[in-house]
Amino acid sequence: MVLELREEILEKRYFLKDEVGRPVEDWEGMCRRVSRALALEKSEEERFFDVLSNCLFLPNTPALANAGSGRSDMSFSACFVLPVGDSMAEIFEAVKQAALIQKSGGGTGFSFSRLRPSGDVVGSTKGIASGPCSFIHVFDAATETIKQGSLRRGANMGILRVDHPDIMEFIGLKREEGWLSNFNLSVGITDQFMEALREGREFDLVFGGKVRRTLRAREIWDRIVDSAWRNGEPGLVFLDVVNRFNPTPHLGEIEATNPCGEQPLLPYEACVLGSVNLSEMVRDGNIDTVLLSETVRTGVRMLDNIIDVQGYPLSEIERRHKGNRKIGLGVMGWADMLLRLGISYTSGRALELAGKVMSFITQVAIDESQRLSWVKGVFPNWEGSLWYSRGLKVRNATLTTIAPTGSISIIAGCSSGIEPVFDWVTLQKRPVGEYRVVHPVYEKWQESHPSESLPSWFVTAREVPVSGIFECRQPFRSMFTMLYRRL
Repeated sequence: MVLELREEILEKRYFLKDEVGRPVEDWEGMCRRVSRALALEKSEEERFFDVLSNCLFLPNTPALANAGSGRSDMSFSACFVLPVGDSMAEIFEAVKQAALIQKSGGGTGFSFSRLRPSGDVVGSTKGIASGPCSFIHVFDAATETIKQGSLRRGANMGILRVDHPDIMEFIGLKREEGWLSNFNLSVGITDQFMEALREGREFDLVFGGKVRRTLRAREIWDRIVDSAWRNGEPGLVFLDVVNRFNPTPHLGEIEATNPCGEQPLLPYEACVLGSVNLSEMVRDGNIDTVLLSETVRTGVRMLDNIIDVQGYPLSEIERRHKGNRKIGLGVMGWADMLLRLGISYTSGRALELAGKVMSFITQVAIDESQRLSWVKGVFPNWEGSLWYSRGLKVRNATLTTIAPTGSISIIAGCSSGIEPVFDWVTLQKRPVGEYRVVHPVYEKWQESHPSESLPSWFVTAREVPVSGIFECRQPFRSMFTMLYRRL
């Protein structure tokens, strides 16, 4: 059952323990510990405790597990990007830095595009370079060893630009089952590649300013599609598009994302995430916009405080995180909200509501960040940012992010992220054990309507048409674009 899985996860991964590994706190105690650690004043502590204990809003796993634990060196953020340079010293420095991040429960993203292709001559030794794909295995092995102190499974994102000479090898890296189990992989797509693909042209693979190889753009694309069809990877990151919306372009280009791809970050940048439980925003068959607004405002303040009170694994990360103050407030329980409102996940009403809900959340988050800026100041790198160019003073360079919420949605007892319900009854195999899980909204309906068929709005993932998958996600994912077009 959901409750049993929730308790097992909390006891194994979140509750503080004594010297022999026995939990020394319960749910209320954990919420009190976290709210006390994250609050900068007493009134905030009570606000934080209220949203946490009632599962209205939960920050990412590192905050719940590490805040108030007495470990001053532990980070409370989940998302990091590290640079990987083209030398043995730089590569293994990145491996070490990733280990320091992952022991606190953070996930790391890397671009391997600076590494010279396999077969190149190494200038210092005149040896032959093994290429970026070989070194990805080194990072994966390090993560496998660390296991993030059993707090959470190791997670990385590996990105290679589509114009890198080793791109074809990279695309096929995970064709064998079990390889790179601690990595998600994505191809860094450029506008130039998409133009060549549309026009049926050849495409140059370049390194060090020199063309190393030329392939038909369609050949690269077909390899990506075939690999994604076989095992779901690689994904795509549209680098030029991301950088058109880079909120701090004066600080450099974004080249990578966090492990699940929802948060593009600069090298040495971090972001702390948290999610509003939309399922709990439904009262008497309607969305309680007052409660939603208050919860978003409290979430923004909690995430902003984390930037100041958490520990940092690297001084470079501390400077950049405090310089841009990026937070990622998102949602979970979207499918459950729709169920409680009697709206099918696949319907036009759901799409319309998604746009309205995310627009509301985004605007409230911006307003709260502006309020914080009046008292505490704008983020230090504000001058030169997109916010600066539009005359908007805010505390945070980014505000919203839609994360998967794998563990915290179980804790909150709601559907994960913005995904449809996978099935009403599932057998879930997790590091803490194997559980038969009955969806709580479905279970409640069955109890109150024992002899009735499910209403038409009770749909699972298998009933979502393929043509509707992108449409269902688009209102959430387009809010970033819509926001900057309006500003």
